[in-house]
Amino acid sequence: MIDRYQTIVFDCDGVILNSNKVKTDAFFQAALPYGEELANALVRFHVENGGISRYVKFKHFLDDIVPEGAKGPALKELLISYAQKVRAGLLECDVTPGLDDLRQASGQARWLVASGGDQGELREVFAERGLDTLFDGGIFGSPDAKDDILARELTEREQSPATLFVGDSRYDHVVSQKFGLEFVFVTQWTEFYDWKSYSEENVVFTVTEPYCLLL
Repeated sequence: MIDRYQTIVFDCDGVILNSNKVKTDAFFQAALPYGEELANALVRFHVENGGISRYVKFKHFLDDIVPEGAKGPALKELLISYAQKVRAGLLECDVTPGLDDLRQASGQARWLVASGGDQGELREVFAERGLDTLFDGGIFGSPDAKDDILARELTEREQSPATLFVGDSRYDHVVSQKFGLEFVFVTQWTEFYDWKSYSEENVVFTVTEPYCLLL
């Protein structure tokens, strides 16, 4: 299956790295100066909108969740606190098994990352963990949205079923459909609690982990 694609796009969190919980915890801790209730509200918004940039989520938190006049860190401070907590977790969390075998089996396919995570942070972490060399098509993330990344990085020829998107969120699937890409939903670390019914309703092919694409 995997060797018939000319391009493979990977989400990062929950697909390459077991980092969804790392980021959920970081959102909670960053927002905690506003109190547990508001911090939990941010976490709910984050989980319901997997794959979307931290910048969008914290802006929504400040504009639409935090009551007017409430005292707490501003956007810049929230982003710094979040980034500090996330980076440490990204360097320690599990990497999905079998990536080297999958890379070899996919032949000449171009691999790239399109993530909601911070682009600079991702590139540093992937380099430190020795993962960057797998992704000859580049490692991309926020503040650019995934659909903007794909519009920029995929050629017109690649915006077709010749390209596979491997993700773990509703947003990943929506973006893949926008560009006419084939899509595989990875379940092992997803935080999308309703993925089973969503996959059935939308006829989405699912695998436990990316390595299953070899089977």
